[in-house]
Parts: sequence; structure tokens; C-alpha cells
Amino acid sequence: MQAHSGVEMLEANRSFYEPLWADSRLMAPEGFNTWPLVRSLLAPRQRRLEVAPGLRPRLPLAGTRFADMSAAAVTKLKAHGADAQTALISALPFADASFDLVCALDIIEHVADDEGALSELTRVAAPGAVLLLSAPLHASYWSAFDELVGHFRRYEPAALQALLARHGIAIEQSAVYGMRPKSSRLLDFGMWALTHRRRKAMWFYNHFLMPLGIHLQKPLVFAPGMAVADGVDELLLVCRIG
Repeated sequence: MQAHSGVEMLEANRSFYEPLWADSRLMAPEGFNTWPLVRSLLAPRQRRLEVAPGLRPRLPLAGTRFADMSAAAVTKLKAHGADAQTALISALPFADASFDLVCALDIIEHVADDEGALSELTRVAAPGAVLLLSAPLHASYWSAFDELVGHFRRYEPAALQALLARHGIAIEQSAVYGMRPKSSRLLDFGMWALTHRRRKAMWFYNHFLMPLGIHLQKPLVFAPGMAVADGVDELLLVCRIG
């Protein structure tokens, strides 16, 4: 697991994701297996926020506000008509109780102060708002991939439940989630390519790996509360703000 400071983690993530999004294309929310869930949660006059979407937003571009630390991602989101601004999850530039649906996938594991991040998410969420959250599980699964993509930690399921409960976040349902390749050889090759042949690796990622990953996505199967997490790499959580 990581032993870096918050500042070091921020810079590590910025140095990885800024060039990643600069060389990537925007993927539409409708292409991901999260879309049936998201579509079921949409409502008229709903105030929506997605934090740290990069160029993989899961909420609709129209009618959603986006906040990301990457200037490259924000610029491209804006070019597609999105209401986006540069911001950190630790200091969201929104008033209290501003949103009815908040999405923050693949983010709390990247920050040193996850308590502070969750405090911000619950601050900007209205009472009774829905929060979509995801997190990688099990410290024993820690690998060089986690280091590469800027993870600070993995969560044990019970500890994750307790963390969320401290912030008044109740898990209503959950599903096995994530698009991380299972092949260790593929991961090793991808990590080497991103480190040593970034431009070619990004072309291959955009034109082959990402479309293939989306094509191979399995429908999300939800269970009430926290799903049985033995052997599960990552969970998507549908939560309610108390």
C-alpha cells in the first residue's frame, strides 16, 4: 500500500492522468454498463454532479455538472457541451446540499484523506440524495497496477462499510464492477508501454483496448446492501445520503 503524503499522491495522480486525458477521446456514458442504472435514476429537474470523470463520464453530459482535477479532461468535456470545471474532491466549489445525484467512481482510493473526500461529497449532496461510488477491495490484491494508476489504498469490505456509515452514507445495493484486465501479462505489458511508449500505447488503448473492454463488459448484477465481496476486485455502490 502507499506510504506517500497527500501532496505526493496528488502530484502522482496529476502526472499520470493529465497526459492520459490529453491523449484520450471522450467516451459517451451510454456505452458503459453503468448506463442502465444511471438511466433508472434520472429524474426531471434533478441536480446532478459527477466528480473526477476524466473522459469516462457515467452521467449524461447535458444537465450534469462535472468537476475534475485534469485541465485536459475539463477542456474536452467543455468542447462537447458539458458544464465542467477544474476542482479537487477535497475542495468542491459548490454550495451545501446542491445535488440530488452525485457520482464519484474510482476516486476515493486515490486520495490520502478519504474522510475529507467523503465529507465534501456529503456536504454538496442534498439530504436523501443518491451517491454512486466505487472502490477497489482487499489489500492482498495490491499490485504494481495500483501503484501505476495512483491508488493510495484498497479497502476491506467491513472497513469500507464503517467508513461510509461514519459519513451518514447507507449502501442500498452493490454490484461487482471494474474493467481491469485479469491477465497479469497484459497488465505488465500495458504498464511498460504507458511508461516507455506512451504515444503508441495511447493509440492502441483508444482504438483497440477501450472499445474491446466496453464490448466485453458484463451487465451489472445488483445485490441488496454490500454484496458478498470474497474474491471481488472492485464494487460499485448505490448509496443514500442520510
